Formats: sequence, structure tokens, C-alpha cells
Amino acid sequence: MEMVSAVLYQLTRNLTPKQIKDSGFDAYFVDHTTGVYPQAASGTPFSAETLSVSGDAIADLTEDLAAEQKARLTYDNILRLTDDPDVRDVIKFLREREIVHYQRFGECLNRVQSQLNQKNIYAFNPNFD
Repeated sequence: MEMVSAVLYQLTRNLTPKQIKDSGFDAYFVDHTTGVYPQAASGTPFSAETLSVSGDAIADLTEDLAAEQKARLTYDNILRLTDDPDVRDVIKFLREREIVHYQRFGECLNRVQSQLNQKNIYAFNPNFD
């Protein structure tokens, strides 16, 4: 978040009122100036409800894998929309980091699943009563 915030600050710090209006950034600017307010591109604010934790290692690792893929996709979409080399470099770095996180979570999931009952074809907690 800090890196994205820094990029946003650099891109918006010298905007003129005309540029703010012409870009459609005016509604956001009125509420947040150029501060970073965590929200989706649609304008939906961040909520802790998006973070799921069940206490089950398989369910939680699967959720982590999905979150990394969603973040990677967001970075892919940003790369499709910008040609600014400085922005692209930061986003490419962040994208690569999501890929590495995905790989590490995948390794963790494989390790957890390898310790389940080998006759268990489903991925569930065998200790469940």
C-alpha cells in the first residue's frame, strides 16, 4: 500500500484545479484531496469484511491464494492502462511480489494437504468431530 500511495502522491501532487476537473478526479478530491483512501476502482471503500479467516488452514490458505491472484490481476489491469515508465516499474515490482506470495502460499497448502490422511480425497480437516 505504501508504494502505491507514493506513486499516487507523485502523480497528483502538482495537479491544477482544471486538471482535477477534466480528469474526473474532482469528486474524489473534494472528499480526500490527494490523500490515499483505500477503495476499489468502482469507488467501493475498503472493509475488513473482505479479509476472511476461518481458522482452518486449508480454507485460509486457499483464500490467501485467491487474494494474491486478484491483486496480480489488478496490477495486470493497471499495466494495461498506463504507459508511464515510472508507474509501470513500481507496478511490475508489486505484480512480481504477488506471484512470489502465490507460490509460497501454494507450497504451504501442498505441505498441509500432504499431512492429511492419504485416503482422504477431499481437502478438509480430518480432526473434525
